Amino acid sequence: MSRAPSTPHRSFRRRAGTAGIACALAVTLAACATSQRGGGGGEGGTLTFGAAGAPDLFDPFYASDGETFRVSRQIFEGLVGFKPGTAEVEPELAREWQSTPDGKTWTFKLDEGVKFHDGTDFNADAVCRNFERWYHQTGAGQNQALSYYWIENFGGFADKKSPSLYESCEAPDPATAVIHLTRATSKFPDMLGLPSFAMQSPAAMDQHQANNVQAQGDSFIYPEYAKAHPTGTGPFKFVSYDEGNQTIRLARNEEFHGDKAKLSELIFRIIPDETSRKQELEAGSIDGYDYPNAADLQALRDAGHNVMVRPPFNVMYLGFTQKNNPALTDLRVRQAIAHAVDRENLVKANMPEGAQVATQFYPDTVEGWAPDVQQYQHDPAKARQLLAEAGQSNLTVNFYWPTEVTRPYMPDPQGIYNALAEDLRAAGITVNPISKPWNGGYIDDVDNAKADLFLLGWNGDYDTPDNFIGTFFGTPTNRFYTAGAPWGEQLAAELRAADGEPDETRREGMYQEINRKLLSQYLPAVPLAHSPSAIVLNKRVQGVVASPLTDEEYATASLSG
Repeated sequence: MSRAPSTPHRSFRRRAGTAGIACALAVTLAACATSQRGGGGGEGGTLTFGAAGAPDLFDPFYASDGETFRVSRQIFEGLVGFKPGTAEVEPELAREWQSTPDGKTWTFKLDEGVKFHDGTDFNADAVCRNFERWYHQTGAGQNQALSYYWIENFGGFADKKSPSLYESCEAPDPATAVIHLTRATSKFPDMLGLPSFAMQSPAAMDQHQANNVQAQGDSFIYPEYAKAHPTGTGPFKFVSYDEGNQTIRLARNEEFHGDKAKLSELIFRIIPDETSRKQELEAGSIDGYDYPNAADLQALRDAGHNVMVRPPFNVMYLGFTQKNNPALTDLRVRQAIAHAVDRENLVKANMPEGAQVATQFYPDTVEGWAPDVQQYQHDPAKARQLLAEAGQSNLTVNFYWPTEVTRPYMPDPQGIYNALAEDLRAAGITVNPISKPWNGGYIDDVDNAKADLFLLGWNGDYDTPDNFIGTFFGTPTNRFYTAGAPWGEQLAAELRAADGEPDETRREGMYQEINRKLLSQYLPAVPLAHSPSAIVLNKRVQGVVASPLTDEEYATASLSG
């Protein structure tokens, strides 16, 4: 993946009015990021997509679930987006940006003449109103379940109960927004491509009291804005949500500032059962659905459907918790387990087509991936030798695996567990299996450091190393219990330093060194695989680009026949 060359003065530029044709580069950017959001409007027709679940709401700031984002991506745009088919950041509502050398002040030049769906202007004041809305959340709005992506990426709020990455926003003119951060971070501005940070109409949010969310027991009562009036600048406008018929209806935005959507209407039908989605596709009542069963892919192809396998942008790992089992605090024991597992066979026998063996904790397209990390080839004899050297030839581990769940990085938890457990037993390790439902104790136990070994992973949100290894190991007290190891604080400090380094060449070198240490000195987990997911569409659907971020947009879709 092409990346910007070394410089502390990071910038990005696009020619106004040439979306989908070409890009003009700032002097410090090497790669062309061409917007491909449209291709001419007017063809018409309705595309119906089978969604796996109902959105919680339609205000993406308060959301963290994929089904809300699937819909909101069509309605809203952010300052930046992601180049179709990749995780590369590209211009969206901002056509150009640059930072000061310290990485703390970012100036965005905005597309002009853009309107929200309610007819009000998108401009720098609207940008600042959105940032200030996020930063000034109070009460239930600060709940982790609602402001998840703000808390994960920006930290605290205006009440300063905890530090915040965000400091302030100013609008020196309608086409210029300046964002001030409290520190440099490698995640900015990529994080602004998340649906949670899409631009929403300040007028509509005021009119429909967008911030009036109330806690009710373990759930929330959302305002009318979040349920019926989401207002962005995107190629589709929200029309209705018929909860009885489980149908969400969007219409083409005829005033869209770029190439208009080819479809006149986009419908999401909520069909929770995967088999039912397949049957509806075969019957012709829907035009596509997500996450088809890997066992069905060839049959779907044989039936003439378009099965698109996304590039893998995730990782599955075998985690170690060092809190409860003293043997696991010995690096030799963790290395023995790494040698015991047969990752090549796991990928071949238990993962879908296109899966790859992982040598580190994110794909090789992400900055800082190191080609020279320590390798752990499948070697049961070596595993036994290391266990003997550590005095753990009779090692017993509690191995947790989840039920009632599939994830793109973990499509068959039981099959994956069975394969790994067999490998461990072949190396002389006694395995005590513990299975719990994903939302019925598994995640709680893993997060509370109760598992010796556990299966988990991550689907990347955007293309930065901090989004992967910073999320996993960035705090010294986490599910790996690195605070119980002498290197826990050291690793967390190294990750903070790398994330805060504004010079890209130095930062990449820092992340490469962290990745080397993660595999040779720290080994808090064993990276196992990068696994692609698939999306299937009726053969009459053209123009949809599969996204490694599951970030598909339907403005480019058209129907034939």
